[in-house]
Amino acid sequence: MKHLAAILALTLLATPVWAGGETPSNPDARVYFANLSDGDTVSSPVTVVFGLSGMGVAPAGTEKENTGHHHLLIDRPPLGQGEDGADELSNGLPSDDNHLHFGGGQTEVTLDLSPGQHTLQLVLGDYGHVPHSTPVVSDVITITVE
Repeated sequence: MKHLAAILALTLLATPVWAGGETPSNPDARVYFANLSDGDTVSSPVTVVFGLSGMGVAPAGTEKENTGHHHLLIDRPPLGQGEDGADELSNGLPSDDNHLHFGGGQTEVTLDLSPGQHTLQLVLGDYGHVPHSTPVVSDVITITVE
């Protein structure tokens, strides 16, 4: 029995905490790329259309149940991973070249991306730019810009 408890404890320590902030999300919510798929080859400028089901879009600062606004992560580890991953989940997403905020409720953007491969991930944030509890995130996709 001691061994089982030790294995369970090690498993829990090795499993990343997938929490987020205090704002609950709809368990059926899903965010996705409406016009891009993993492996697509595109030319710049690239229009990225954000898809969302199970929740609604509201501008940053709007505290309304089952709403949030989009964030686009570009060329960085998936949400919650990497150097600032833990901070992203609990304190909110930074605003920089790798974390784009759409606090006005925008549902698409046109980007000038350099030639080569780029990773993209969508994250829904609450009124304060913090991922929901449980976070609503897309799969990370890789696109190639020619």
